[in-house]
Amino acid sequence: MRDEPNRGTGPAGTPDAEDPWRRLPAMAPAGRTATTAPGRVRSVADPAAGPPAPPGGRTVAPSPLDPGAALDPHPVHRRLREEFPLTYDPLLRAWVLSRYADVATALTDPRFTHGHRPGDPPCARAHTDVDLAELRAVTERTAYVLARRIAGRPQADLVADFCHWLPAGTVAAAVGVPYRDMMRLVRGRAAALAGECGAQIAVREKALASFLGNVLSDPDRTAALRDAPAGLVARAWTESLRLDPPVQIAVRRTREDVRVSGGVLPAGSSVALLVGAAGRDPERFREPDRFDPLRDDADQLTYGSGFCPAVVLAGLEAEYALRALFGAMPRLRLADGFRPVSTGLITRAPRSLVVRPNG
Repeated sequence: MRDEPNRGTGPAGTPDAEDPWRRLPAMAPAGRTATTAPGRVRSVADPAAGPPAPPGGRTVAPSPLDPGAALDPHPVHRRLREEFPLTYDPLLRAWVLSRYADVATALTDPRFTHGHRPGDPPCARAHTDVDLAELRAVTERTAYVLARRIAGRPQADLVADFCHWLPAGTVAAAVGVPYRDMMRLVRGRAAALAGECGAQIAVREKALASFLGNVLSDPDRTAALRDAPAGLVARAWTESLRLDPPVQIAVRRTREDVRVSGGVLPAGSSVALLVGAAGRDPERFREPDRFDPLRDDADQLTYGSGFCPAVVLAGLEAEYALRALFGAMPRLRLADGFRPVSTGLITRAPRSLVVRPNG
């Protein structure tokens, strides 16, 4: 645990006066009053207002980068949402937001600088000449080629043999790049189709791996989506992006002071948005840890709502992945004893999906 800042009042120019920790406004767990300097150490003025504080009246906000979070970030996310909706994390060097309302605001509000999120208005205005029928055709063709290549195997890894290739292969076919050159699309000719969204190939790969893992993890879910109409597949895709977003942490900066849950973000602050935590906020979603394609409170924060080839391709890849895989392998299932395990802190997805193509 990082030591609490020096509380002295040294003259200007001394290390004490220049300590950057002293310039950060104090924050406390939700519903409590801050009485000390900020950082990850907080003082609780009224212990009766919540669970007993550790000795000395101090309580510590967990970090999204804490050991173990790569395998299971959800306990950390839960505690941040409940107790520390606004906290400064020295490992991230940023303020951390974890509640759905705050994260959604930071992704769309002009008081925050905006990174490149496919589907947001600036992104949508950049794409004016895209042939949707051609995107659908090349996605379908690429998915079926990849599915047929693994259909005859006794066992396969869908991450290595399918998810790793479909996003790049789709863009390769759309811009006329030979398959052997597809993996260099993160630079160069991918920009002709998707501009800055060309770099989204790796994100779409992870999102697809999580989607297929969610579908195949439950036999009833697999059966329901095996021959599902496009609308139901799209809802399942949105639900997977909510439950297991490929990008767990996005970074923005405030243009001015912004009030959020737990306090005020100072102008010019770096802000880490826990997209993964926001997607499981019980204040926004009923039974937030349950995969439910039919939920009536569906939403996701990975993509904006405007038009973007990367967003369109991601949805098409999810749809045609299921159609191609189940078409070529009607009895496709996870290998005996295998369960998908997601890993990662900034981006997150299963590293493997071991399946039996023929049951």
